[in-house]
Amino acid sequence: MKTRIGVVGSNMVDLVTYTDRMPEAGETLAAPSFSMGHGGKGANQAVAAARLGADVMLVSRVGEDLFGEGTIKNFRSVGIDARHVRPVPGTQSGVAPIFVDPSGENRILIVKGANDHLLPADVDEAAADLRECGLILLQLEIPLETIYYTVAWAAREGIEVLLNPAPAVPELDVERILQATFLVPNQTELTILTGMPADTREQAEAAARSLVSRGIRTVIVTLGAEGALLVSSAPTVHIPSVPVRPHDTSGAGDAFIGAFAQHYVRSHDVAAAMRQGAAYAADSITRPGTQKAFADAEGFARFRASLGEQG
Repeated sequence: MKTRIGVVGSNMVDLVTYTDRMPEAGETLAAPSFSMGHGGKGANQAVAAARLGADVMLVSRVGEDLFGEGTIKNFRSVGIDARHVRPVPGTQSGVAPIFVDPSGENRILIVKGANDHLLPADVDEAAADLRECGLILLQLEIPLETIYYTVAWAAREGIEVLLNPAPAVPELDVERILQATFLVPNQTELTILTGMPADTREQAEAAARSLVSRGIRTVIVTLGAEGALLVSSAPTVHIPSVPVRPHDTSGAGDAFIGAFAQHYVRSHDVAAAMRQGAAYAADSITRPGTQKAFADAEGFARFRASLGEQG
């Protein structure tokens, strides 16, 4: 059983502003604090899995700038195989300005930069190493053609794929991702993909079932404070959230996916992997930032012990 995780995805530099409230149109506010850190959905998921002890390789592109150098150094510092993370000449690294209010809710803008230059040819170049993976993670901060190509390539190679359709775009062609093993949207992304409401758990299940009826094998819907739903041809399973006092919800979905992937490649128990993902995401939102809020295996074990859980 192959337990290596491959990530074909994005990286960003997070520019996080903590604000007492969001400004109105045309209004200028003084904000109490600012921080900068490493982010991007692909990178976040890779780092979360690696910090929990997974063997992770990453295929990504950075800018020809100081941010790019720092990003590659960060991957190596957490043990990620970054041989396929390379600078694109003449481009800037991706950045994500993030605004966080006192409740921990966030609003995010992304500038893709070099991430828009991650192409199918780059997947081919990394193919020998990707073949050693048991699961490949994908997100939508890279070109859609690269997503479609990777899903089809992995299917031919017999490698499972988890696609996180974030940030969701209505032009995503569901017919071209049917071979993915898991589709993991949040409620907003699920509505964009299906055109159906997903505000309540019941609505989210109905919308997810519409995707299963179209041929998606397994849909995992993250519900924030309501936990997550596992929707497939079998009866729906609800995984409750772990109640915590949130400080910053940035990166919670990526924490869930990274932890899910780390557990799933070892156990192939989807519900148990979802429970781990829910707990890891809950722990992450008690601290500020994205990757820097992700616990290592020892820290996560302490958190779970505080909940009275084992392992």
